[in-house]
Amino acid sequence: MLREDVSVIAQAITWVKEQPVWLCTVLSTYGSSPRSPGSLLVAKGDGLYSGSLSGGCIEEDFIQRIQTGEYLKESQVVRYGQGGVDAKVNLPCDGSLDVLIEYLPNNAVSLNYLLELQKALEGYTAIIKKITLPRCGEISQVIDAQHPTKIERQNDSIQLYIAAPPRLIIAGISNVGLYCADFALTLGFEVIICEHRNDELSRFAGQISPLVEMSSLFPARFLEENSCSVNTAIVSLTHDPRIDDLTLMEAVNTPAFYIGAMGSQRTSDRRRERLIAVGGMSISELDRIHAPIGIPIGSKTPSEIALAIMADIVACKNGIKFAERLSKITK
Repeated sequence: MLREDVSVIAQAITWVKEQPVWLCTVLSTYGSSPRSPGSLLVAKGDGLYSGSLSGGCIEEDFIQRIQTGEYLKESQVVRYGQGGVDAKVNLPCDGSLDVLIEYLPNNAVSLNYLLELQKALEGYTAIIKKITLPRCGEISQVIDAQHPTKIERQNDSIQLYIAAPPRLIIAGISNVGLYCADFALTLGFEVIICEHRNDELSRFAGQISPLVEMSSLFPARFLEENSCSVNTAIVSLTHDPRIDDLTLMEAVNTPAFYIGAMGSQRTSDRRRERLIAVGGMSISELDRIHAPIGIPIGSKTPSEIALAIMADIVACKNGIKFAERLSKITK
């Protein structure tokens, strides 16, 4: 699940307190479809909606249908595209997608259902949501947040493993860090920048997106006090050993799926020696650190370096191992 999908749940909670809502989840796609499985949309009867199912291709048709009294079952699956409903618009390149539609009346049951979903996702866990068509769903189990978002369907039984949004923690602001933050927001990450240096904050004033959460704590202290979940990436991009080394020493104590630090191979080798001698790190802990950071694309500018870093983070998030990434790059 991405950051914008969590905001869909928040909007659904606000609306369902006053009126019924329709919560839609993309279950599967075929061919060209701009939204991935797990993507969300919530709509209410007056036509207002939040989120997206197809990037705009089918939303208008869907809204018209709920306004004419369709989709009042507790749950049902509708196909748009080839072999699906007779809509006025079609997906590009003969694509199709199956959408789970849940009708949530304005009552305490619906509100508690959405609140339970929100609580799990904002707590950076993951959930299993089970639905047997045409009955309403239930959030039956909280699971390890390392599970990716995935969907299993067999006849009328649907099971959705929904993971919380990925999070990027940036230790120290820099030109590269700014681009990483912007790329990460676009990719659906939640972003936190830890910056305790007032002069650096002044230098970059006005350049940081309002969607970025700022912390004035020293990065290592932030990790010590807040820790993080397994869907978190931590990068230290300052070139200052006093910041980078301490951040990495704290980061390896977390379950973060990605830890990285910027610097050349020579700089990274020297840092590795310091982390063994001073930080007492084990080889297994050192092996968790991506340094030099990012995939090797010959990047030179801050934006290119940030692109290489975020590509590496996304590859790790999606379970692609370094050897596989490297073989694909060198082919």
